[in-house]
Amino acid sequence: MQPEKHHADLRVTALVSIGKHPGSARERRAGQDARAVELGMTLASDGLEVLHAGDPQAEALRSYAGMGLDVLRVLDQEENADVVPALCRYLSQDKPDIILTGVRAESGESSGMLPYLLGEALGMPVVTGIADIVAVDGGEAQLLQALPRGQRRALRVPLPFIASVDMAAPAPRQSAFGPASRARLESTPAGIACPDEVRAQWSEAPARKRPKRLQVVKAKTAADRFKAATAKSQGDGGRILRDKPAPEMAQAIFDLLLEEGVVRGGR
Repeated sequence: MQPEKHHADLRVTALVSIGKHPGSARERRAGQDARAVELGMTLASDGLEVLHAGDPQAEALRSYAGMGLDVLRVLDQEENADVVPALCRYLSQDKPDIILTGVRAESGESSGMLPYLLGEALGMPVVTGIADIVAVDGGEAQLLQALPRGQRRALRVPLPFIASVDMAAPAPRQSAFGPASRARLESTPAGIACPDEVRAQWSEAPARKRPKRLQVVKAKTAADRFKAATAKSQGDGGRILRDKPAPEMAQAIFDLLLEEGVVRGGR
């Protein structure tokens, strides 16, 4: 028998940001943040609060509301203001059981530091890159953390905690126009003005693609060059070192750095 995921008495806060489409650069709901909202609705739809710090007039916020929210709360502050002090002030008073965020934002600084800064300020443990919250029972939550190559790690974390939601989490439901237009966007003054002076001096530009590494082919004939160009790559995609002695794992990393030319071996 599977544990019950929905908890009526659980208080969950999902932090959302303004996303940016990678092709058109139009504002939209952020993919990871939308998954955090979906996870919160599955876990505690009655006790879920969706919170945004920024411009309450941002049209992209309606995309979150269109997932079936009645209310979306916005801490009103300027564009270049630091969101951490305002969120810390509000969350320290609200005191939810679980705070969900995306791993990183799709626009702005996109450093992925928000969960860690909130965890340090609020004194709450932080779990990164979760794929699901299996159950909450006895003051603890059973989580599945997303690992590379589709692996999962089972964790138990005491309440309250902060978790960043990975793209491996369940996909968010479609945003509907009707619920989006009927939802209330309640704007609350942030109560603290903390302009990010460093970010205000930045200049943003589209990222450039990194050049691909070309394989050096030492072929003498046309047949050898054709064979090298059409041959399937024999790379094994790396290795996973787990429960190995520390010297062995350190040596494997050092050998890889030598192979890639990052460091040079001494005589």
